[in-house]
Amino acid sequence: MAYTPAAYPKDKSSFYQLLREQLAFYLADAPTAVAALANASAVLADALGDCNWIGFYLVRADRLVLGPFQGKPAVMEIPYAQGVCGAAWQQRSTQIVRDVHAFAGHIACDCASASELAVPVFADDGSVLGILDCDSPLPARFDETDAAELAAIAILLAPCIANLP
Repeated sequence: MAYTPAAYPKDKSSFYQLLREQLAFYLADAPTAVAALANASAVLADALGDCNWIGFYLVRADRLVLGPFQGKPAVMEIPYAQGVCGAAWQQRSTQIVRDVHAFAGHIACDCASASELAVPVFADDGSVLGILDCDSPLPARFDETDAAELAAIAILLAPCIANLP
């Protein structure tokens, strides 16, 4: 099945509704969890715009380990509570960082990044399975609407991450 880019609406609510529908389509036919997350990162990267890195960090013991992503090569392991992703894991809440240079302990995967959004992905039991991480070269690229909508998308992705070995 070939990917056809969507004509995304300008209205954020409609945009994210269409994005959720697209992701549900790709997740439904994925033969493996890795394939699902790889396509999810590709769809998100294509749709969101103004992002230079989008992907997943997966909880493995006391570290976040790099999962499928779109962008430049990235840090492969992040210790608990370190960087924006580690903060999202530790605090169990989405982190909106409008200026990564002002975030103490920011871990740069791409020095062009100026803002970041890190969304925890939760298991049914409430534990954190991983982090959906989005970086942008634009300052203040992400807002509360993006955070809430990507948290809803994280719910769609949780079963994929839960099924990873």
